[in-house]
Amino acid sequence: MAPSRLLRRLTILGLIGLLGAPALVALAALSGLGHRWVDILAQFTAPALIGAVLIGLMALILRLWPAAIAGALVSILTLVAVWPQWAPTRSVAEPGAPVVTLYFANLYMGNDDVAAIARSVREADPDVVVLVEMSDRATARIEDILAAYPYRAIERRPSGRLGDRITIASRRPLSARPQVAGEAPYVAATVQTALGPLDVIGVHLTRPWPYQYQWAQIRQAMHLTEVRKGMDHPVVMAGDFNSVSSARIGRQIKADMGLIPAPGWPGTWPSQAPSPLGITIDQVYRSPDLALLDRRLGRPTGSDHRPVIVRLAQGKTTP
Repeated sequence: MAPSRLLRRLTILGLIGLLGAPALVALAALSGLGHRWVDILAQFTAPALIGAVLIGLMALILRLWPAAIAGALVSILTLVAVWPQWAPTRSVAEPGAPVVTLYFANLYMGNDDVAAIARSVREADPDVVVLVEMSDRATARIEDILAAYPYRAIERRPSGRLGDRITIASRRPLSARPQVAGEAPYVAATVQTALGPLDVIGVHLTRPWPYQYQWAQIRQAMHLTEVRKGMDHPVVMAGDFNSVSSARIGRQIKADMGLIPAPGWPGTWPSQAPSPLGITIDQVYRSPDLALLDRRLGRPTGSDHRPVIVRLAQGKTTP
């Protein structure tokens, strides 16, 4: 066999071998299994799709047709796997309904760039702000960050770790809701908005296995289900869930709490990577009586997470 033909075949086999990783991620996500190994893989469907497309394009440019066909098939498979995350259930806003803008950010507890945080919030111009992982310095200068949001509910996580605070802030009056005993780090408040009373939950779930024991996130999601049961108004839950909406915890929240996630593209973490390569572990969920008008990323805050901004109105879920 000529050396050029051997090299061509080895290149085809190499590219097809590389496609095994995104294919495995897609199959893990599509399986619907909640096993910890499967769940970890299911978090990475978005970067898996980008990787499959790039490998397929490389094969196409090199005219390596077997690898190009394999790349196209794996790209389709990963697109199907990521689609529920990128295109969740839609709702239709009522004509002329008032709009509420909510801003969420994981500030990262080691981030002391107060100026960047304040600029990000100010540029978004939201009605309601939800922040997690506020550092001690950021908390000390909370008036600089949230000067336009005098009504606040602030909770320190039970672990007592420094710089690990959850805050809900609003332009209009709010009342903090009583804490429901359990494992999930959260704070909840009923906020008076243009839509009427809105129950807002700020959340920061623990990291998944293998960083924490395998049942940790599941138990925290069960706790949030109990928190949700006591709410009579439209609900918005924003936070760092350390899980994409189409993986195990996202599916649990949708099934048990009846909440709908905002679309998960572009990605929110890590902020050092291009957003198409990121994964959306920073989520905003809403009850079906709210319509999502749009979702976008906010100005950087100096954190390793990108902020998320959503606009909501009264609405109903489409068939």
